[in-house]
Amino acid sequence: MSSNDSTAKTLLVAFILSIVCAIFVASAAVVLKPAQEANKALDRKRNILAAAGMLDDSRSVEEQFAQVSTRVVDLRTGKFAPDIDPQKYDQRKAAKDPATSQKLGEDEDLAKISRRENYAVVYLVEDPAGAIEKIILPIRGYGLWSTLHGFIALQSDANTVAGLGFYEHAETPGLGGEVDNPRWKGMWPGKKVYRDDEVALGLVKGSVDATSAGAAWQVDGLAGATLTSRGVTNLVHFWLGENGFEPFLHNLKSGEA
Repeated sequence: MSSNDSTAKTLLVAFILSIVCAIFVASAAVVLKPAQEANKALDRKRNILAAAGMLDDSRSVEEQFAQVSTRVVDLRTGKFAPDIDPQKYDQRKAAKDPATSQKLGEDEDLAKISRRENYAVVYLVEDPAGAIEKIILPIRGYGLWSTLHGFIALQSDANTVAGLGFYEHAETPGLGGEVDNPRWKGMWPGKKVYRDDEVALGLVKGSVDATSAGAAWQVDGLAGATLTSRGVTNLVHFWLGENGFEPFLHNLKSGEA
């Protein structure tokens, strides 16, 4: 047998194996995609419940999430958008598309997100009578190394924090990464958002002086993570401000949403 024949056979076998492997990988991706999407949705629900201080590990996530209503809000008007299906709407994709988002000016872009989507998905926790108990809002903004994605939950007065949590970021472990620390997250519930109709909630350098006049609107800063702390304050101010959810919260309280 010539060396050319041997080389040709080797290449043929390699080609066939490549095709078989490609088919196997593609098939596996198709088969596993529904399970992956289901896990992704379940994880999102878990993060929403955790941010609102409602997650109970002894009960199923789906059972707990049954009391949460998912709605879409038009951020341009501050009103619900009933014609948009929240299950099909991709908020991240919309934020990148000029047709479904708006470019933020330098003075507006506190959270350093460049573009703000026209619509946002919000979550309302309702009692059996349909009265709103908690409002859970998606938030994001740039820290030191990354864009932090999370949720902030408000009580029914749309001014008192029920909880906060970030489910995605790449901040420095032990520094900015302390946004994941349960002790730090536990400082948020009970804090106030608005003061004289302006967003006043934010992090301070060091620890909050409980005797100070502004303590109700202040949270301890992240030690050694000044830029991440500033980023968290900025994203809170943006998303709860006039270019974020403030018009919606106003309409919700007045019954005009």
